[in-house]
Amino acid sequence: MIKIWHNPRCSKSRESLKLLQENSDENIEIREYLKDTPSKDELSEIIKLLDIHPEKLLRKTESIFKEEFKGKELSEQEWIDAMVKYPKLIERPIVIKNNKAVIGRPPSLVLDL
Repeated sequence: MIKIWHNPRCSKSRESLKLLQENSDENIEIREYLKDTPSKDELSEIIKLLDIHPEKLLRKTESIFKEEFKGKELSEQEWIDAMVKYPKLIERPIVIKNNKAVIGRPPSLVLDL
């Protein structure tokens, strides 16, 4: 089973999903994370799988980041709380398979799983 945290309005997310569909025989579970917001625990787990600091999972070009968070130093938990409150801040797409995860930027990275 492959899981993708997907935003259908994002070209990179759509491209990543298409690559998965074309190159994998596995079932793909699509989660539109803007409608089905991840919990703090889910985000913490994804961050562990990605092996990154939570701040690296932020979309810093989003207006909400610029208005609310630019230039601020937050703890790991505070960044996670911000992403739960504002899921638009979460970088996309995130693809998970067998306790491994990648961010599909560029989309071809999803094929590494």
